[in-house]
Amino acid sequence: MNKSQSRLQHYLYTTIFGTETKHGKAFDLVLIVMILASMVVLMLESIASFHAQWSQWLYWIEWGFTGIFTIEYLLRLYCSPRPSAYARSFYGVVDLLAILPTYIAIFVPGTTYLMVVRLLRVLRIFRVLRLMRFLEDSNILLRSMMLSSRKVMIFFFSVAILVTVFGALMYVIEGPENGFTSIPYAIYWAIVTLTTVGYGDIVPQTDIGKALASFTMLMGYSIIAVPTGIITAEIGQQMSLHRNLVKCPNCSKSGHESDASFCKHCGSELPEADKRVVTPGL
Repeated sequence: MNKSQSRLQHYLYTTIFGTETKHGKAFDLVLIVMILASMVVLMLESIASFHAQWSQWLYWIEWGFTGIFTIEYLLRLYCSPRPSAYARSFYGVVDLLAILPTYIAIFVPGTTYLMVVRLLRVLRIFRVLRLMRFLEDSNILLRSMMLSSRKVMIFFFSVAILVTVFGALMYVIEGPENGFTSIPYAIYWAIVTLTTVGYGDIVPQTDIGKALASFTMLMGYSIIAVPTGIITAEIGQQMSLHRNLVKCPNCSKSGHESDASFCKHCGSELPEADKRVVTPGL
C-alpha cells in the first residue's frame, strides 16, 4: 500500500467513522438526513394515490438513495482497519440490511418495504450529538431485560399452560355451536381475554362460559403486572450498580446519577458521561 492510498484511507476513516473532526460530524449529519429522507420516500410509496401518480419518480429516488448507501458501505469496508470486524458488528449488519431489500426487490417484488430497517442507522445521532449518556441508559434497560429473561420466560411458560387449560375448558363448555370450533381457536380466545385485549370476535354464550370468561379477565389484570415487576426490580438493581460506579475523582464517593455533572458531596466536576467506567455488558 502506497502512502497516498494510506492517507486516503485515514482521511476516509476519520470522516466516515469519526465525529471529532468537522468533516466527520458533517458526514454523519448529512447521512442521518438522507436516511430520514429515504424513509419519507418509502412511506409515500406505500400511499396508493402517491404511488399511482409519482411511482416512477419515487422508484428512481429510492434507487438513488440505495446507490449512495451502497457506495458508503463499500467505503466503510475499504477504510476500516478491520473490515471483517465492521461487517460483523451491529452497525455493519444494519448498514448491509439497509441496502439489500432494494436489490432483492428486483427478484422478489414488495420487499422494498423491508428498507424500514434503515431507521436503525439513525441511532448514530447519539454518537454525533454526544448523547452517550442516553446510550448508557439504554444499555441499563437492555441488561435488565437480559438478566430477567429467565424469570420472564418461566412466567410466560406458566401463562401458556393457563391459556391452554382455559381454552380447552371453554371448548368443552361452549363447543362449536357457539363459535369455539377447535381447541386452538379457544386458546386464541383465552389469550385475547387474559391479556385484556378483548377483540370481541368470539364470545361465550352460556352462563358457565361467561363465568369462566369473567374469571379469566380478572386473572389477566393480576398476571400483566408480573413481568413488569420482574423487569422493574432488575432495572432498579442495575441503576444502583451503575450509580456506584460513577465515582468522584476528588473525594472518591459514589452514588451519583448517570447524567450528573458535579459531585453531590464535594461539588467537584465529574468525568464526562462518555468517559466514565460503566458496567460491562451490551
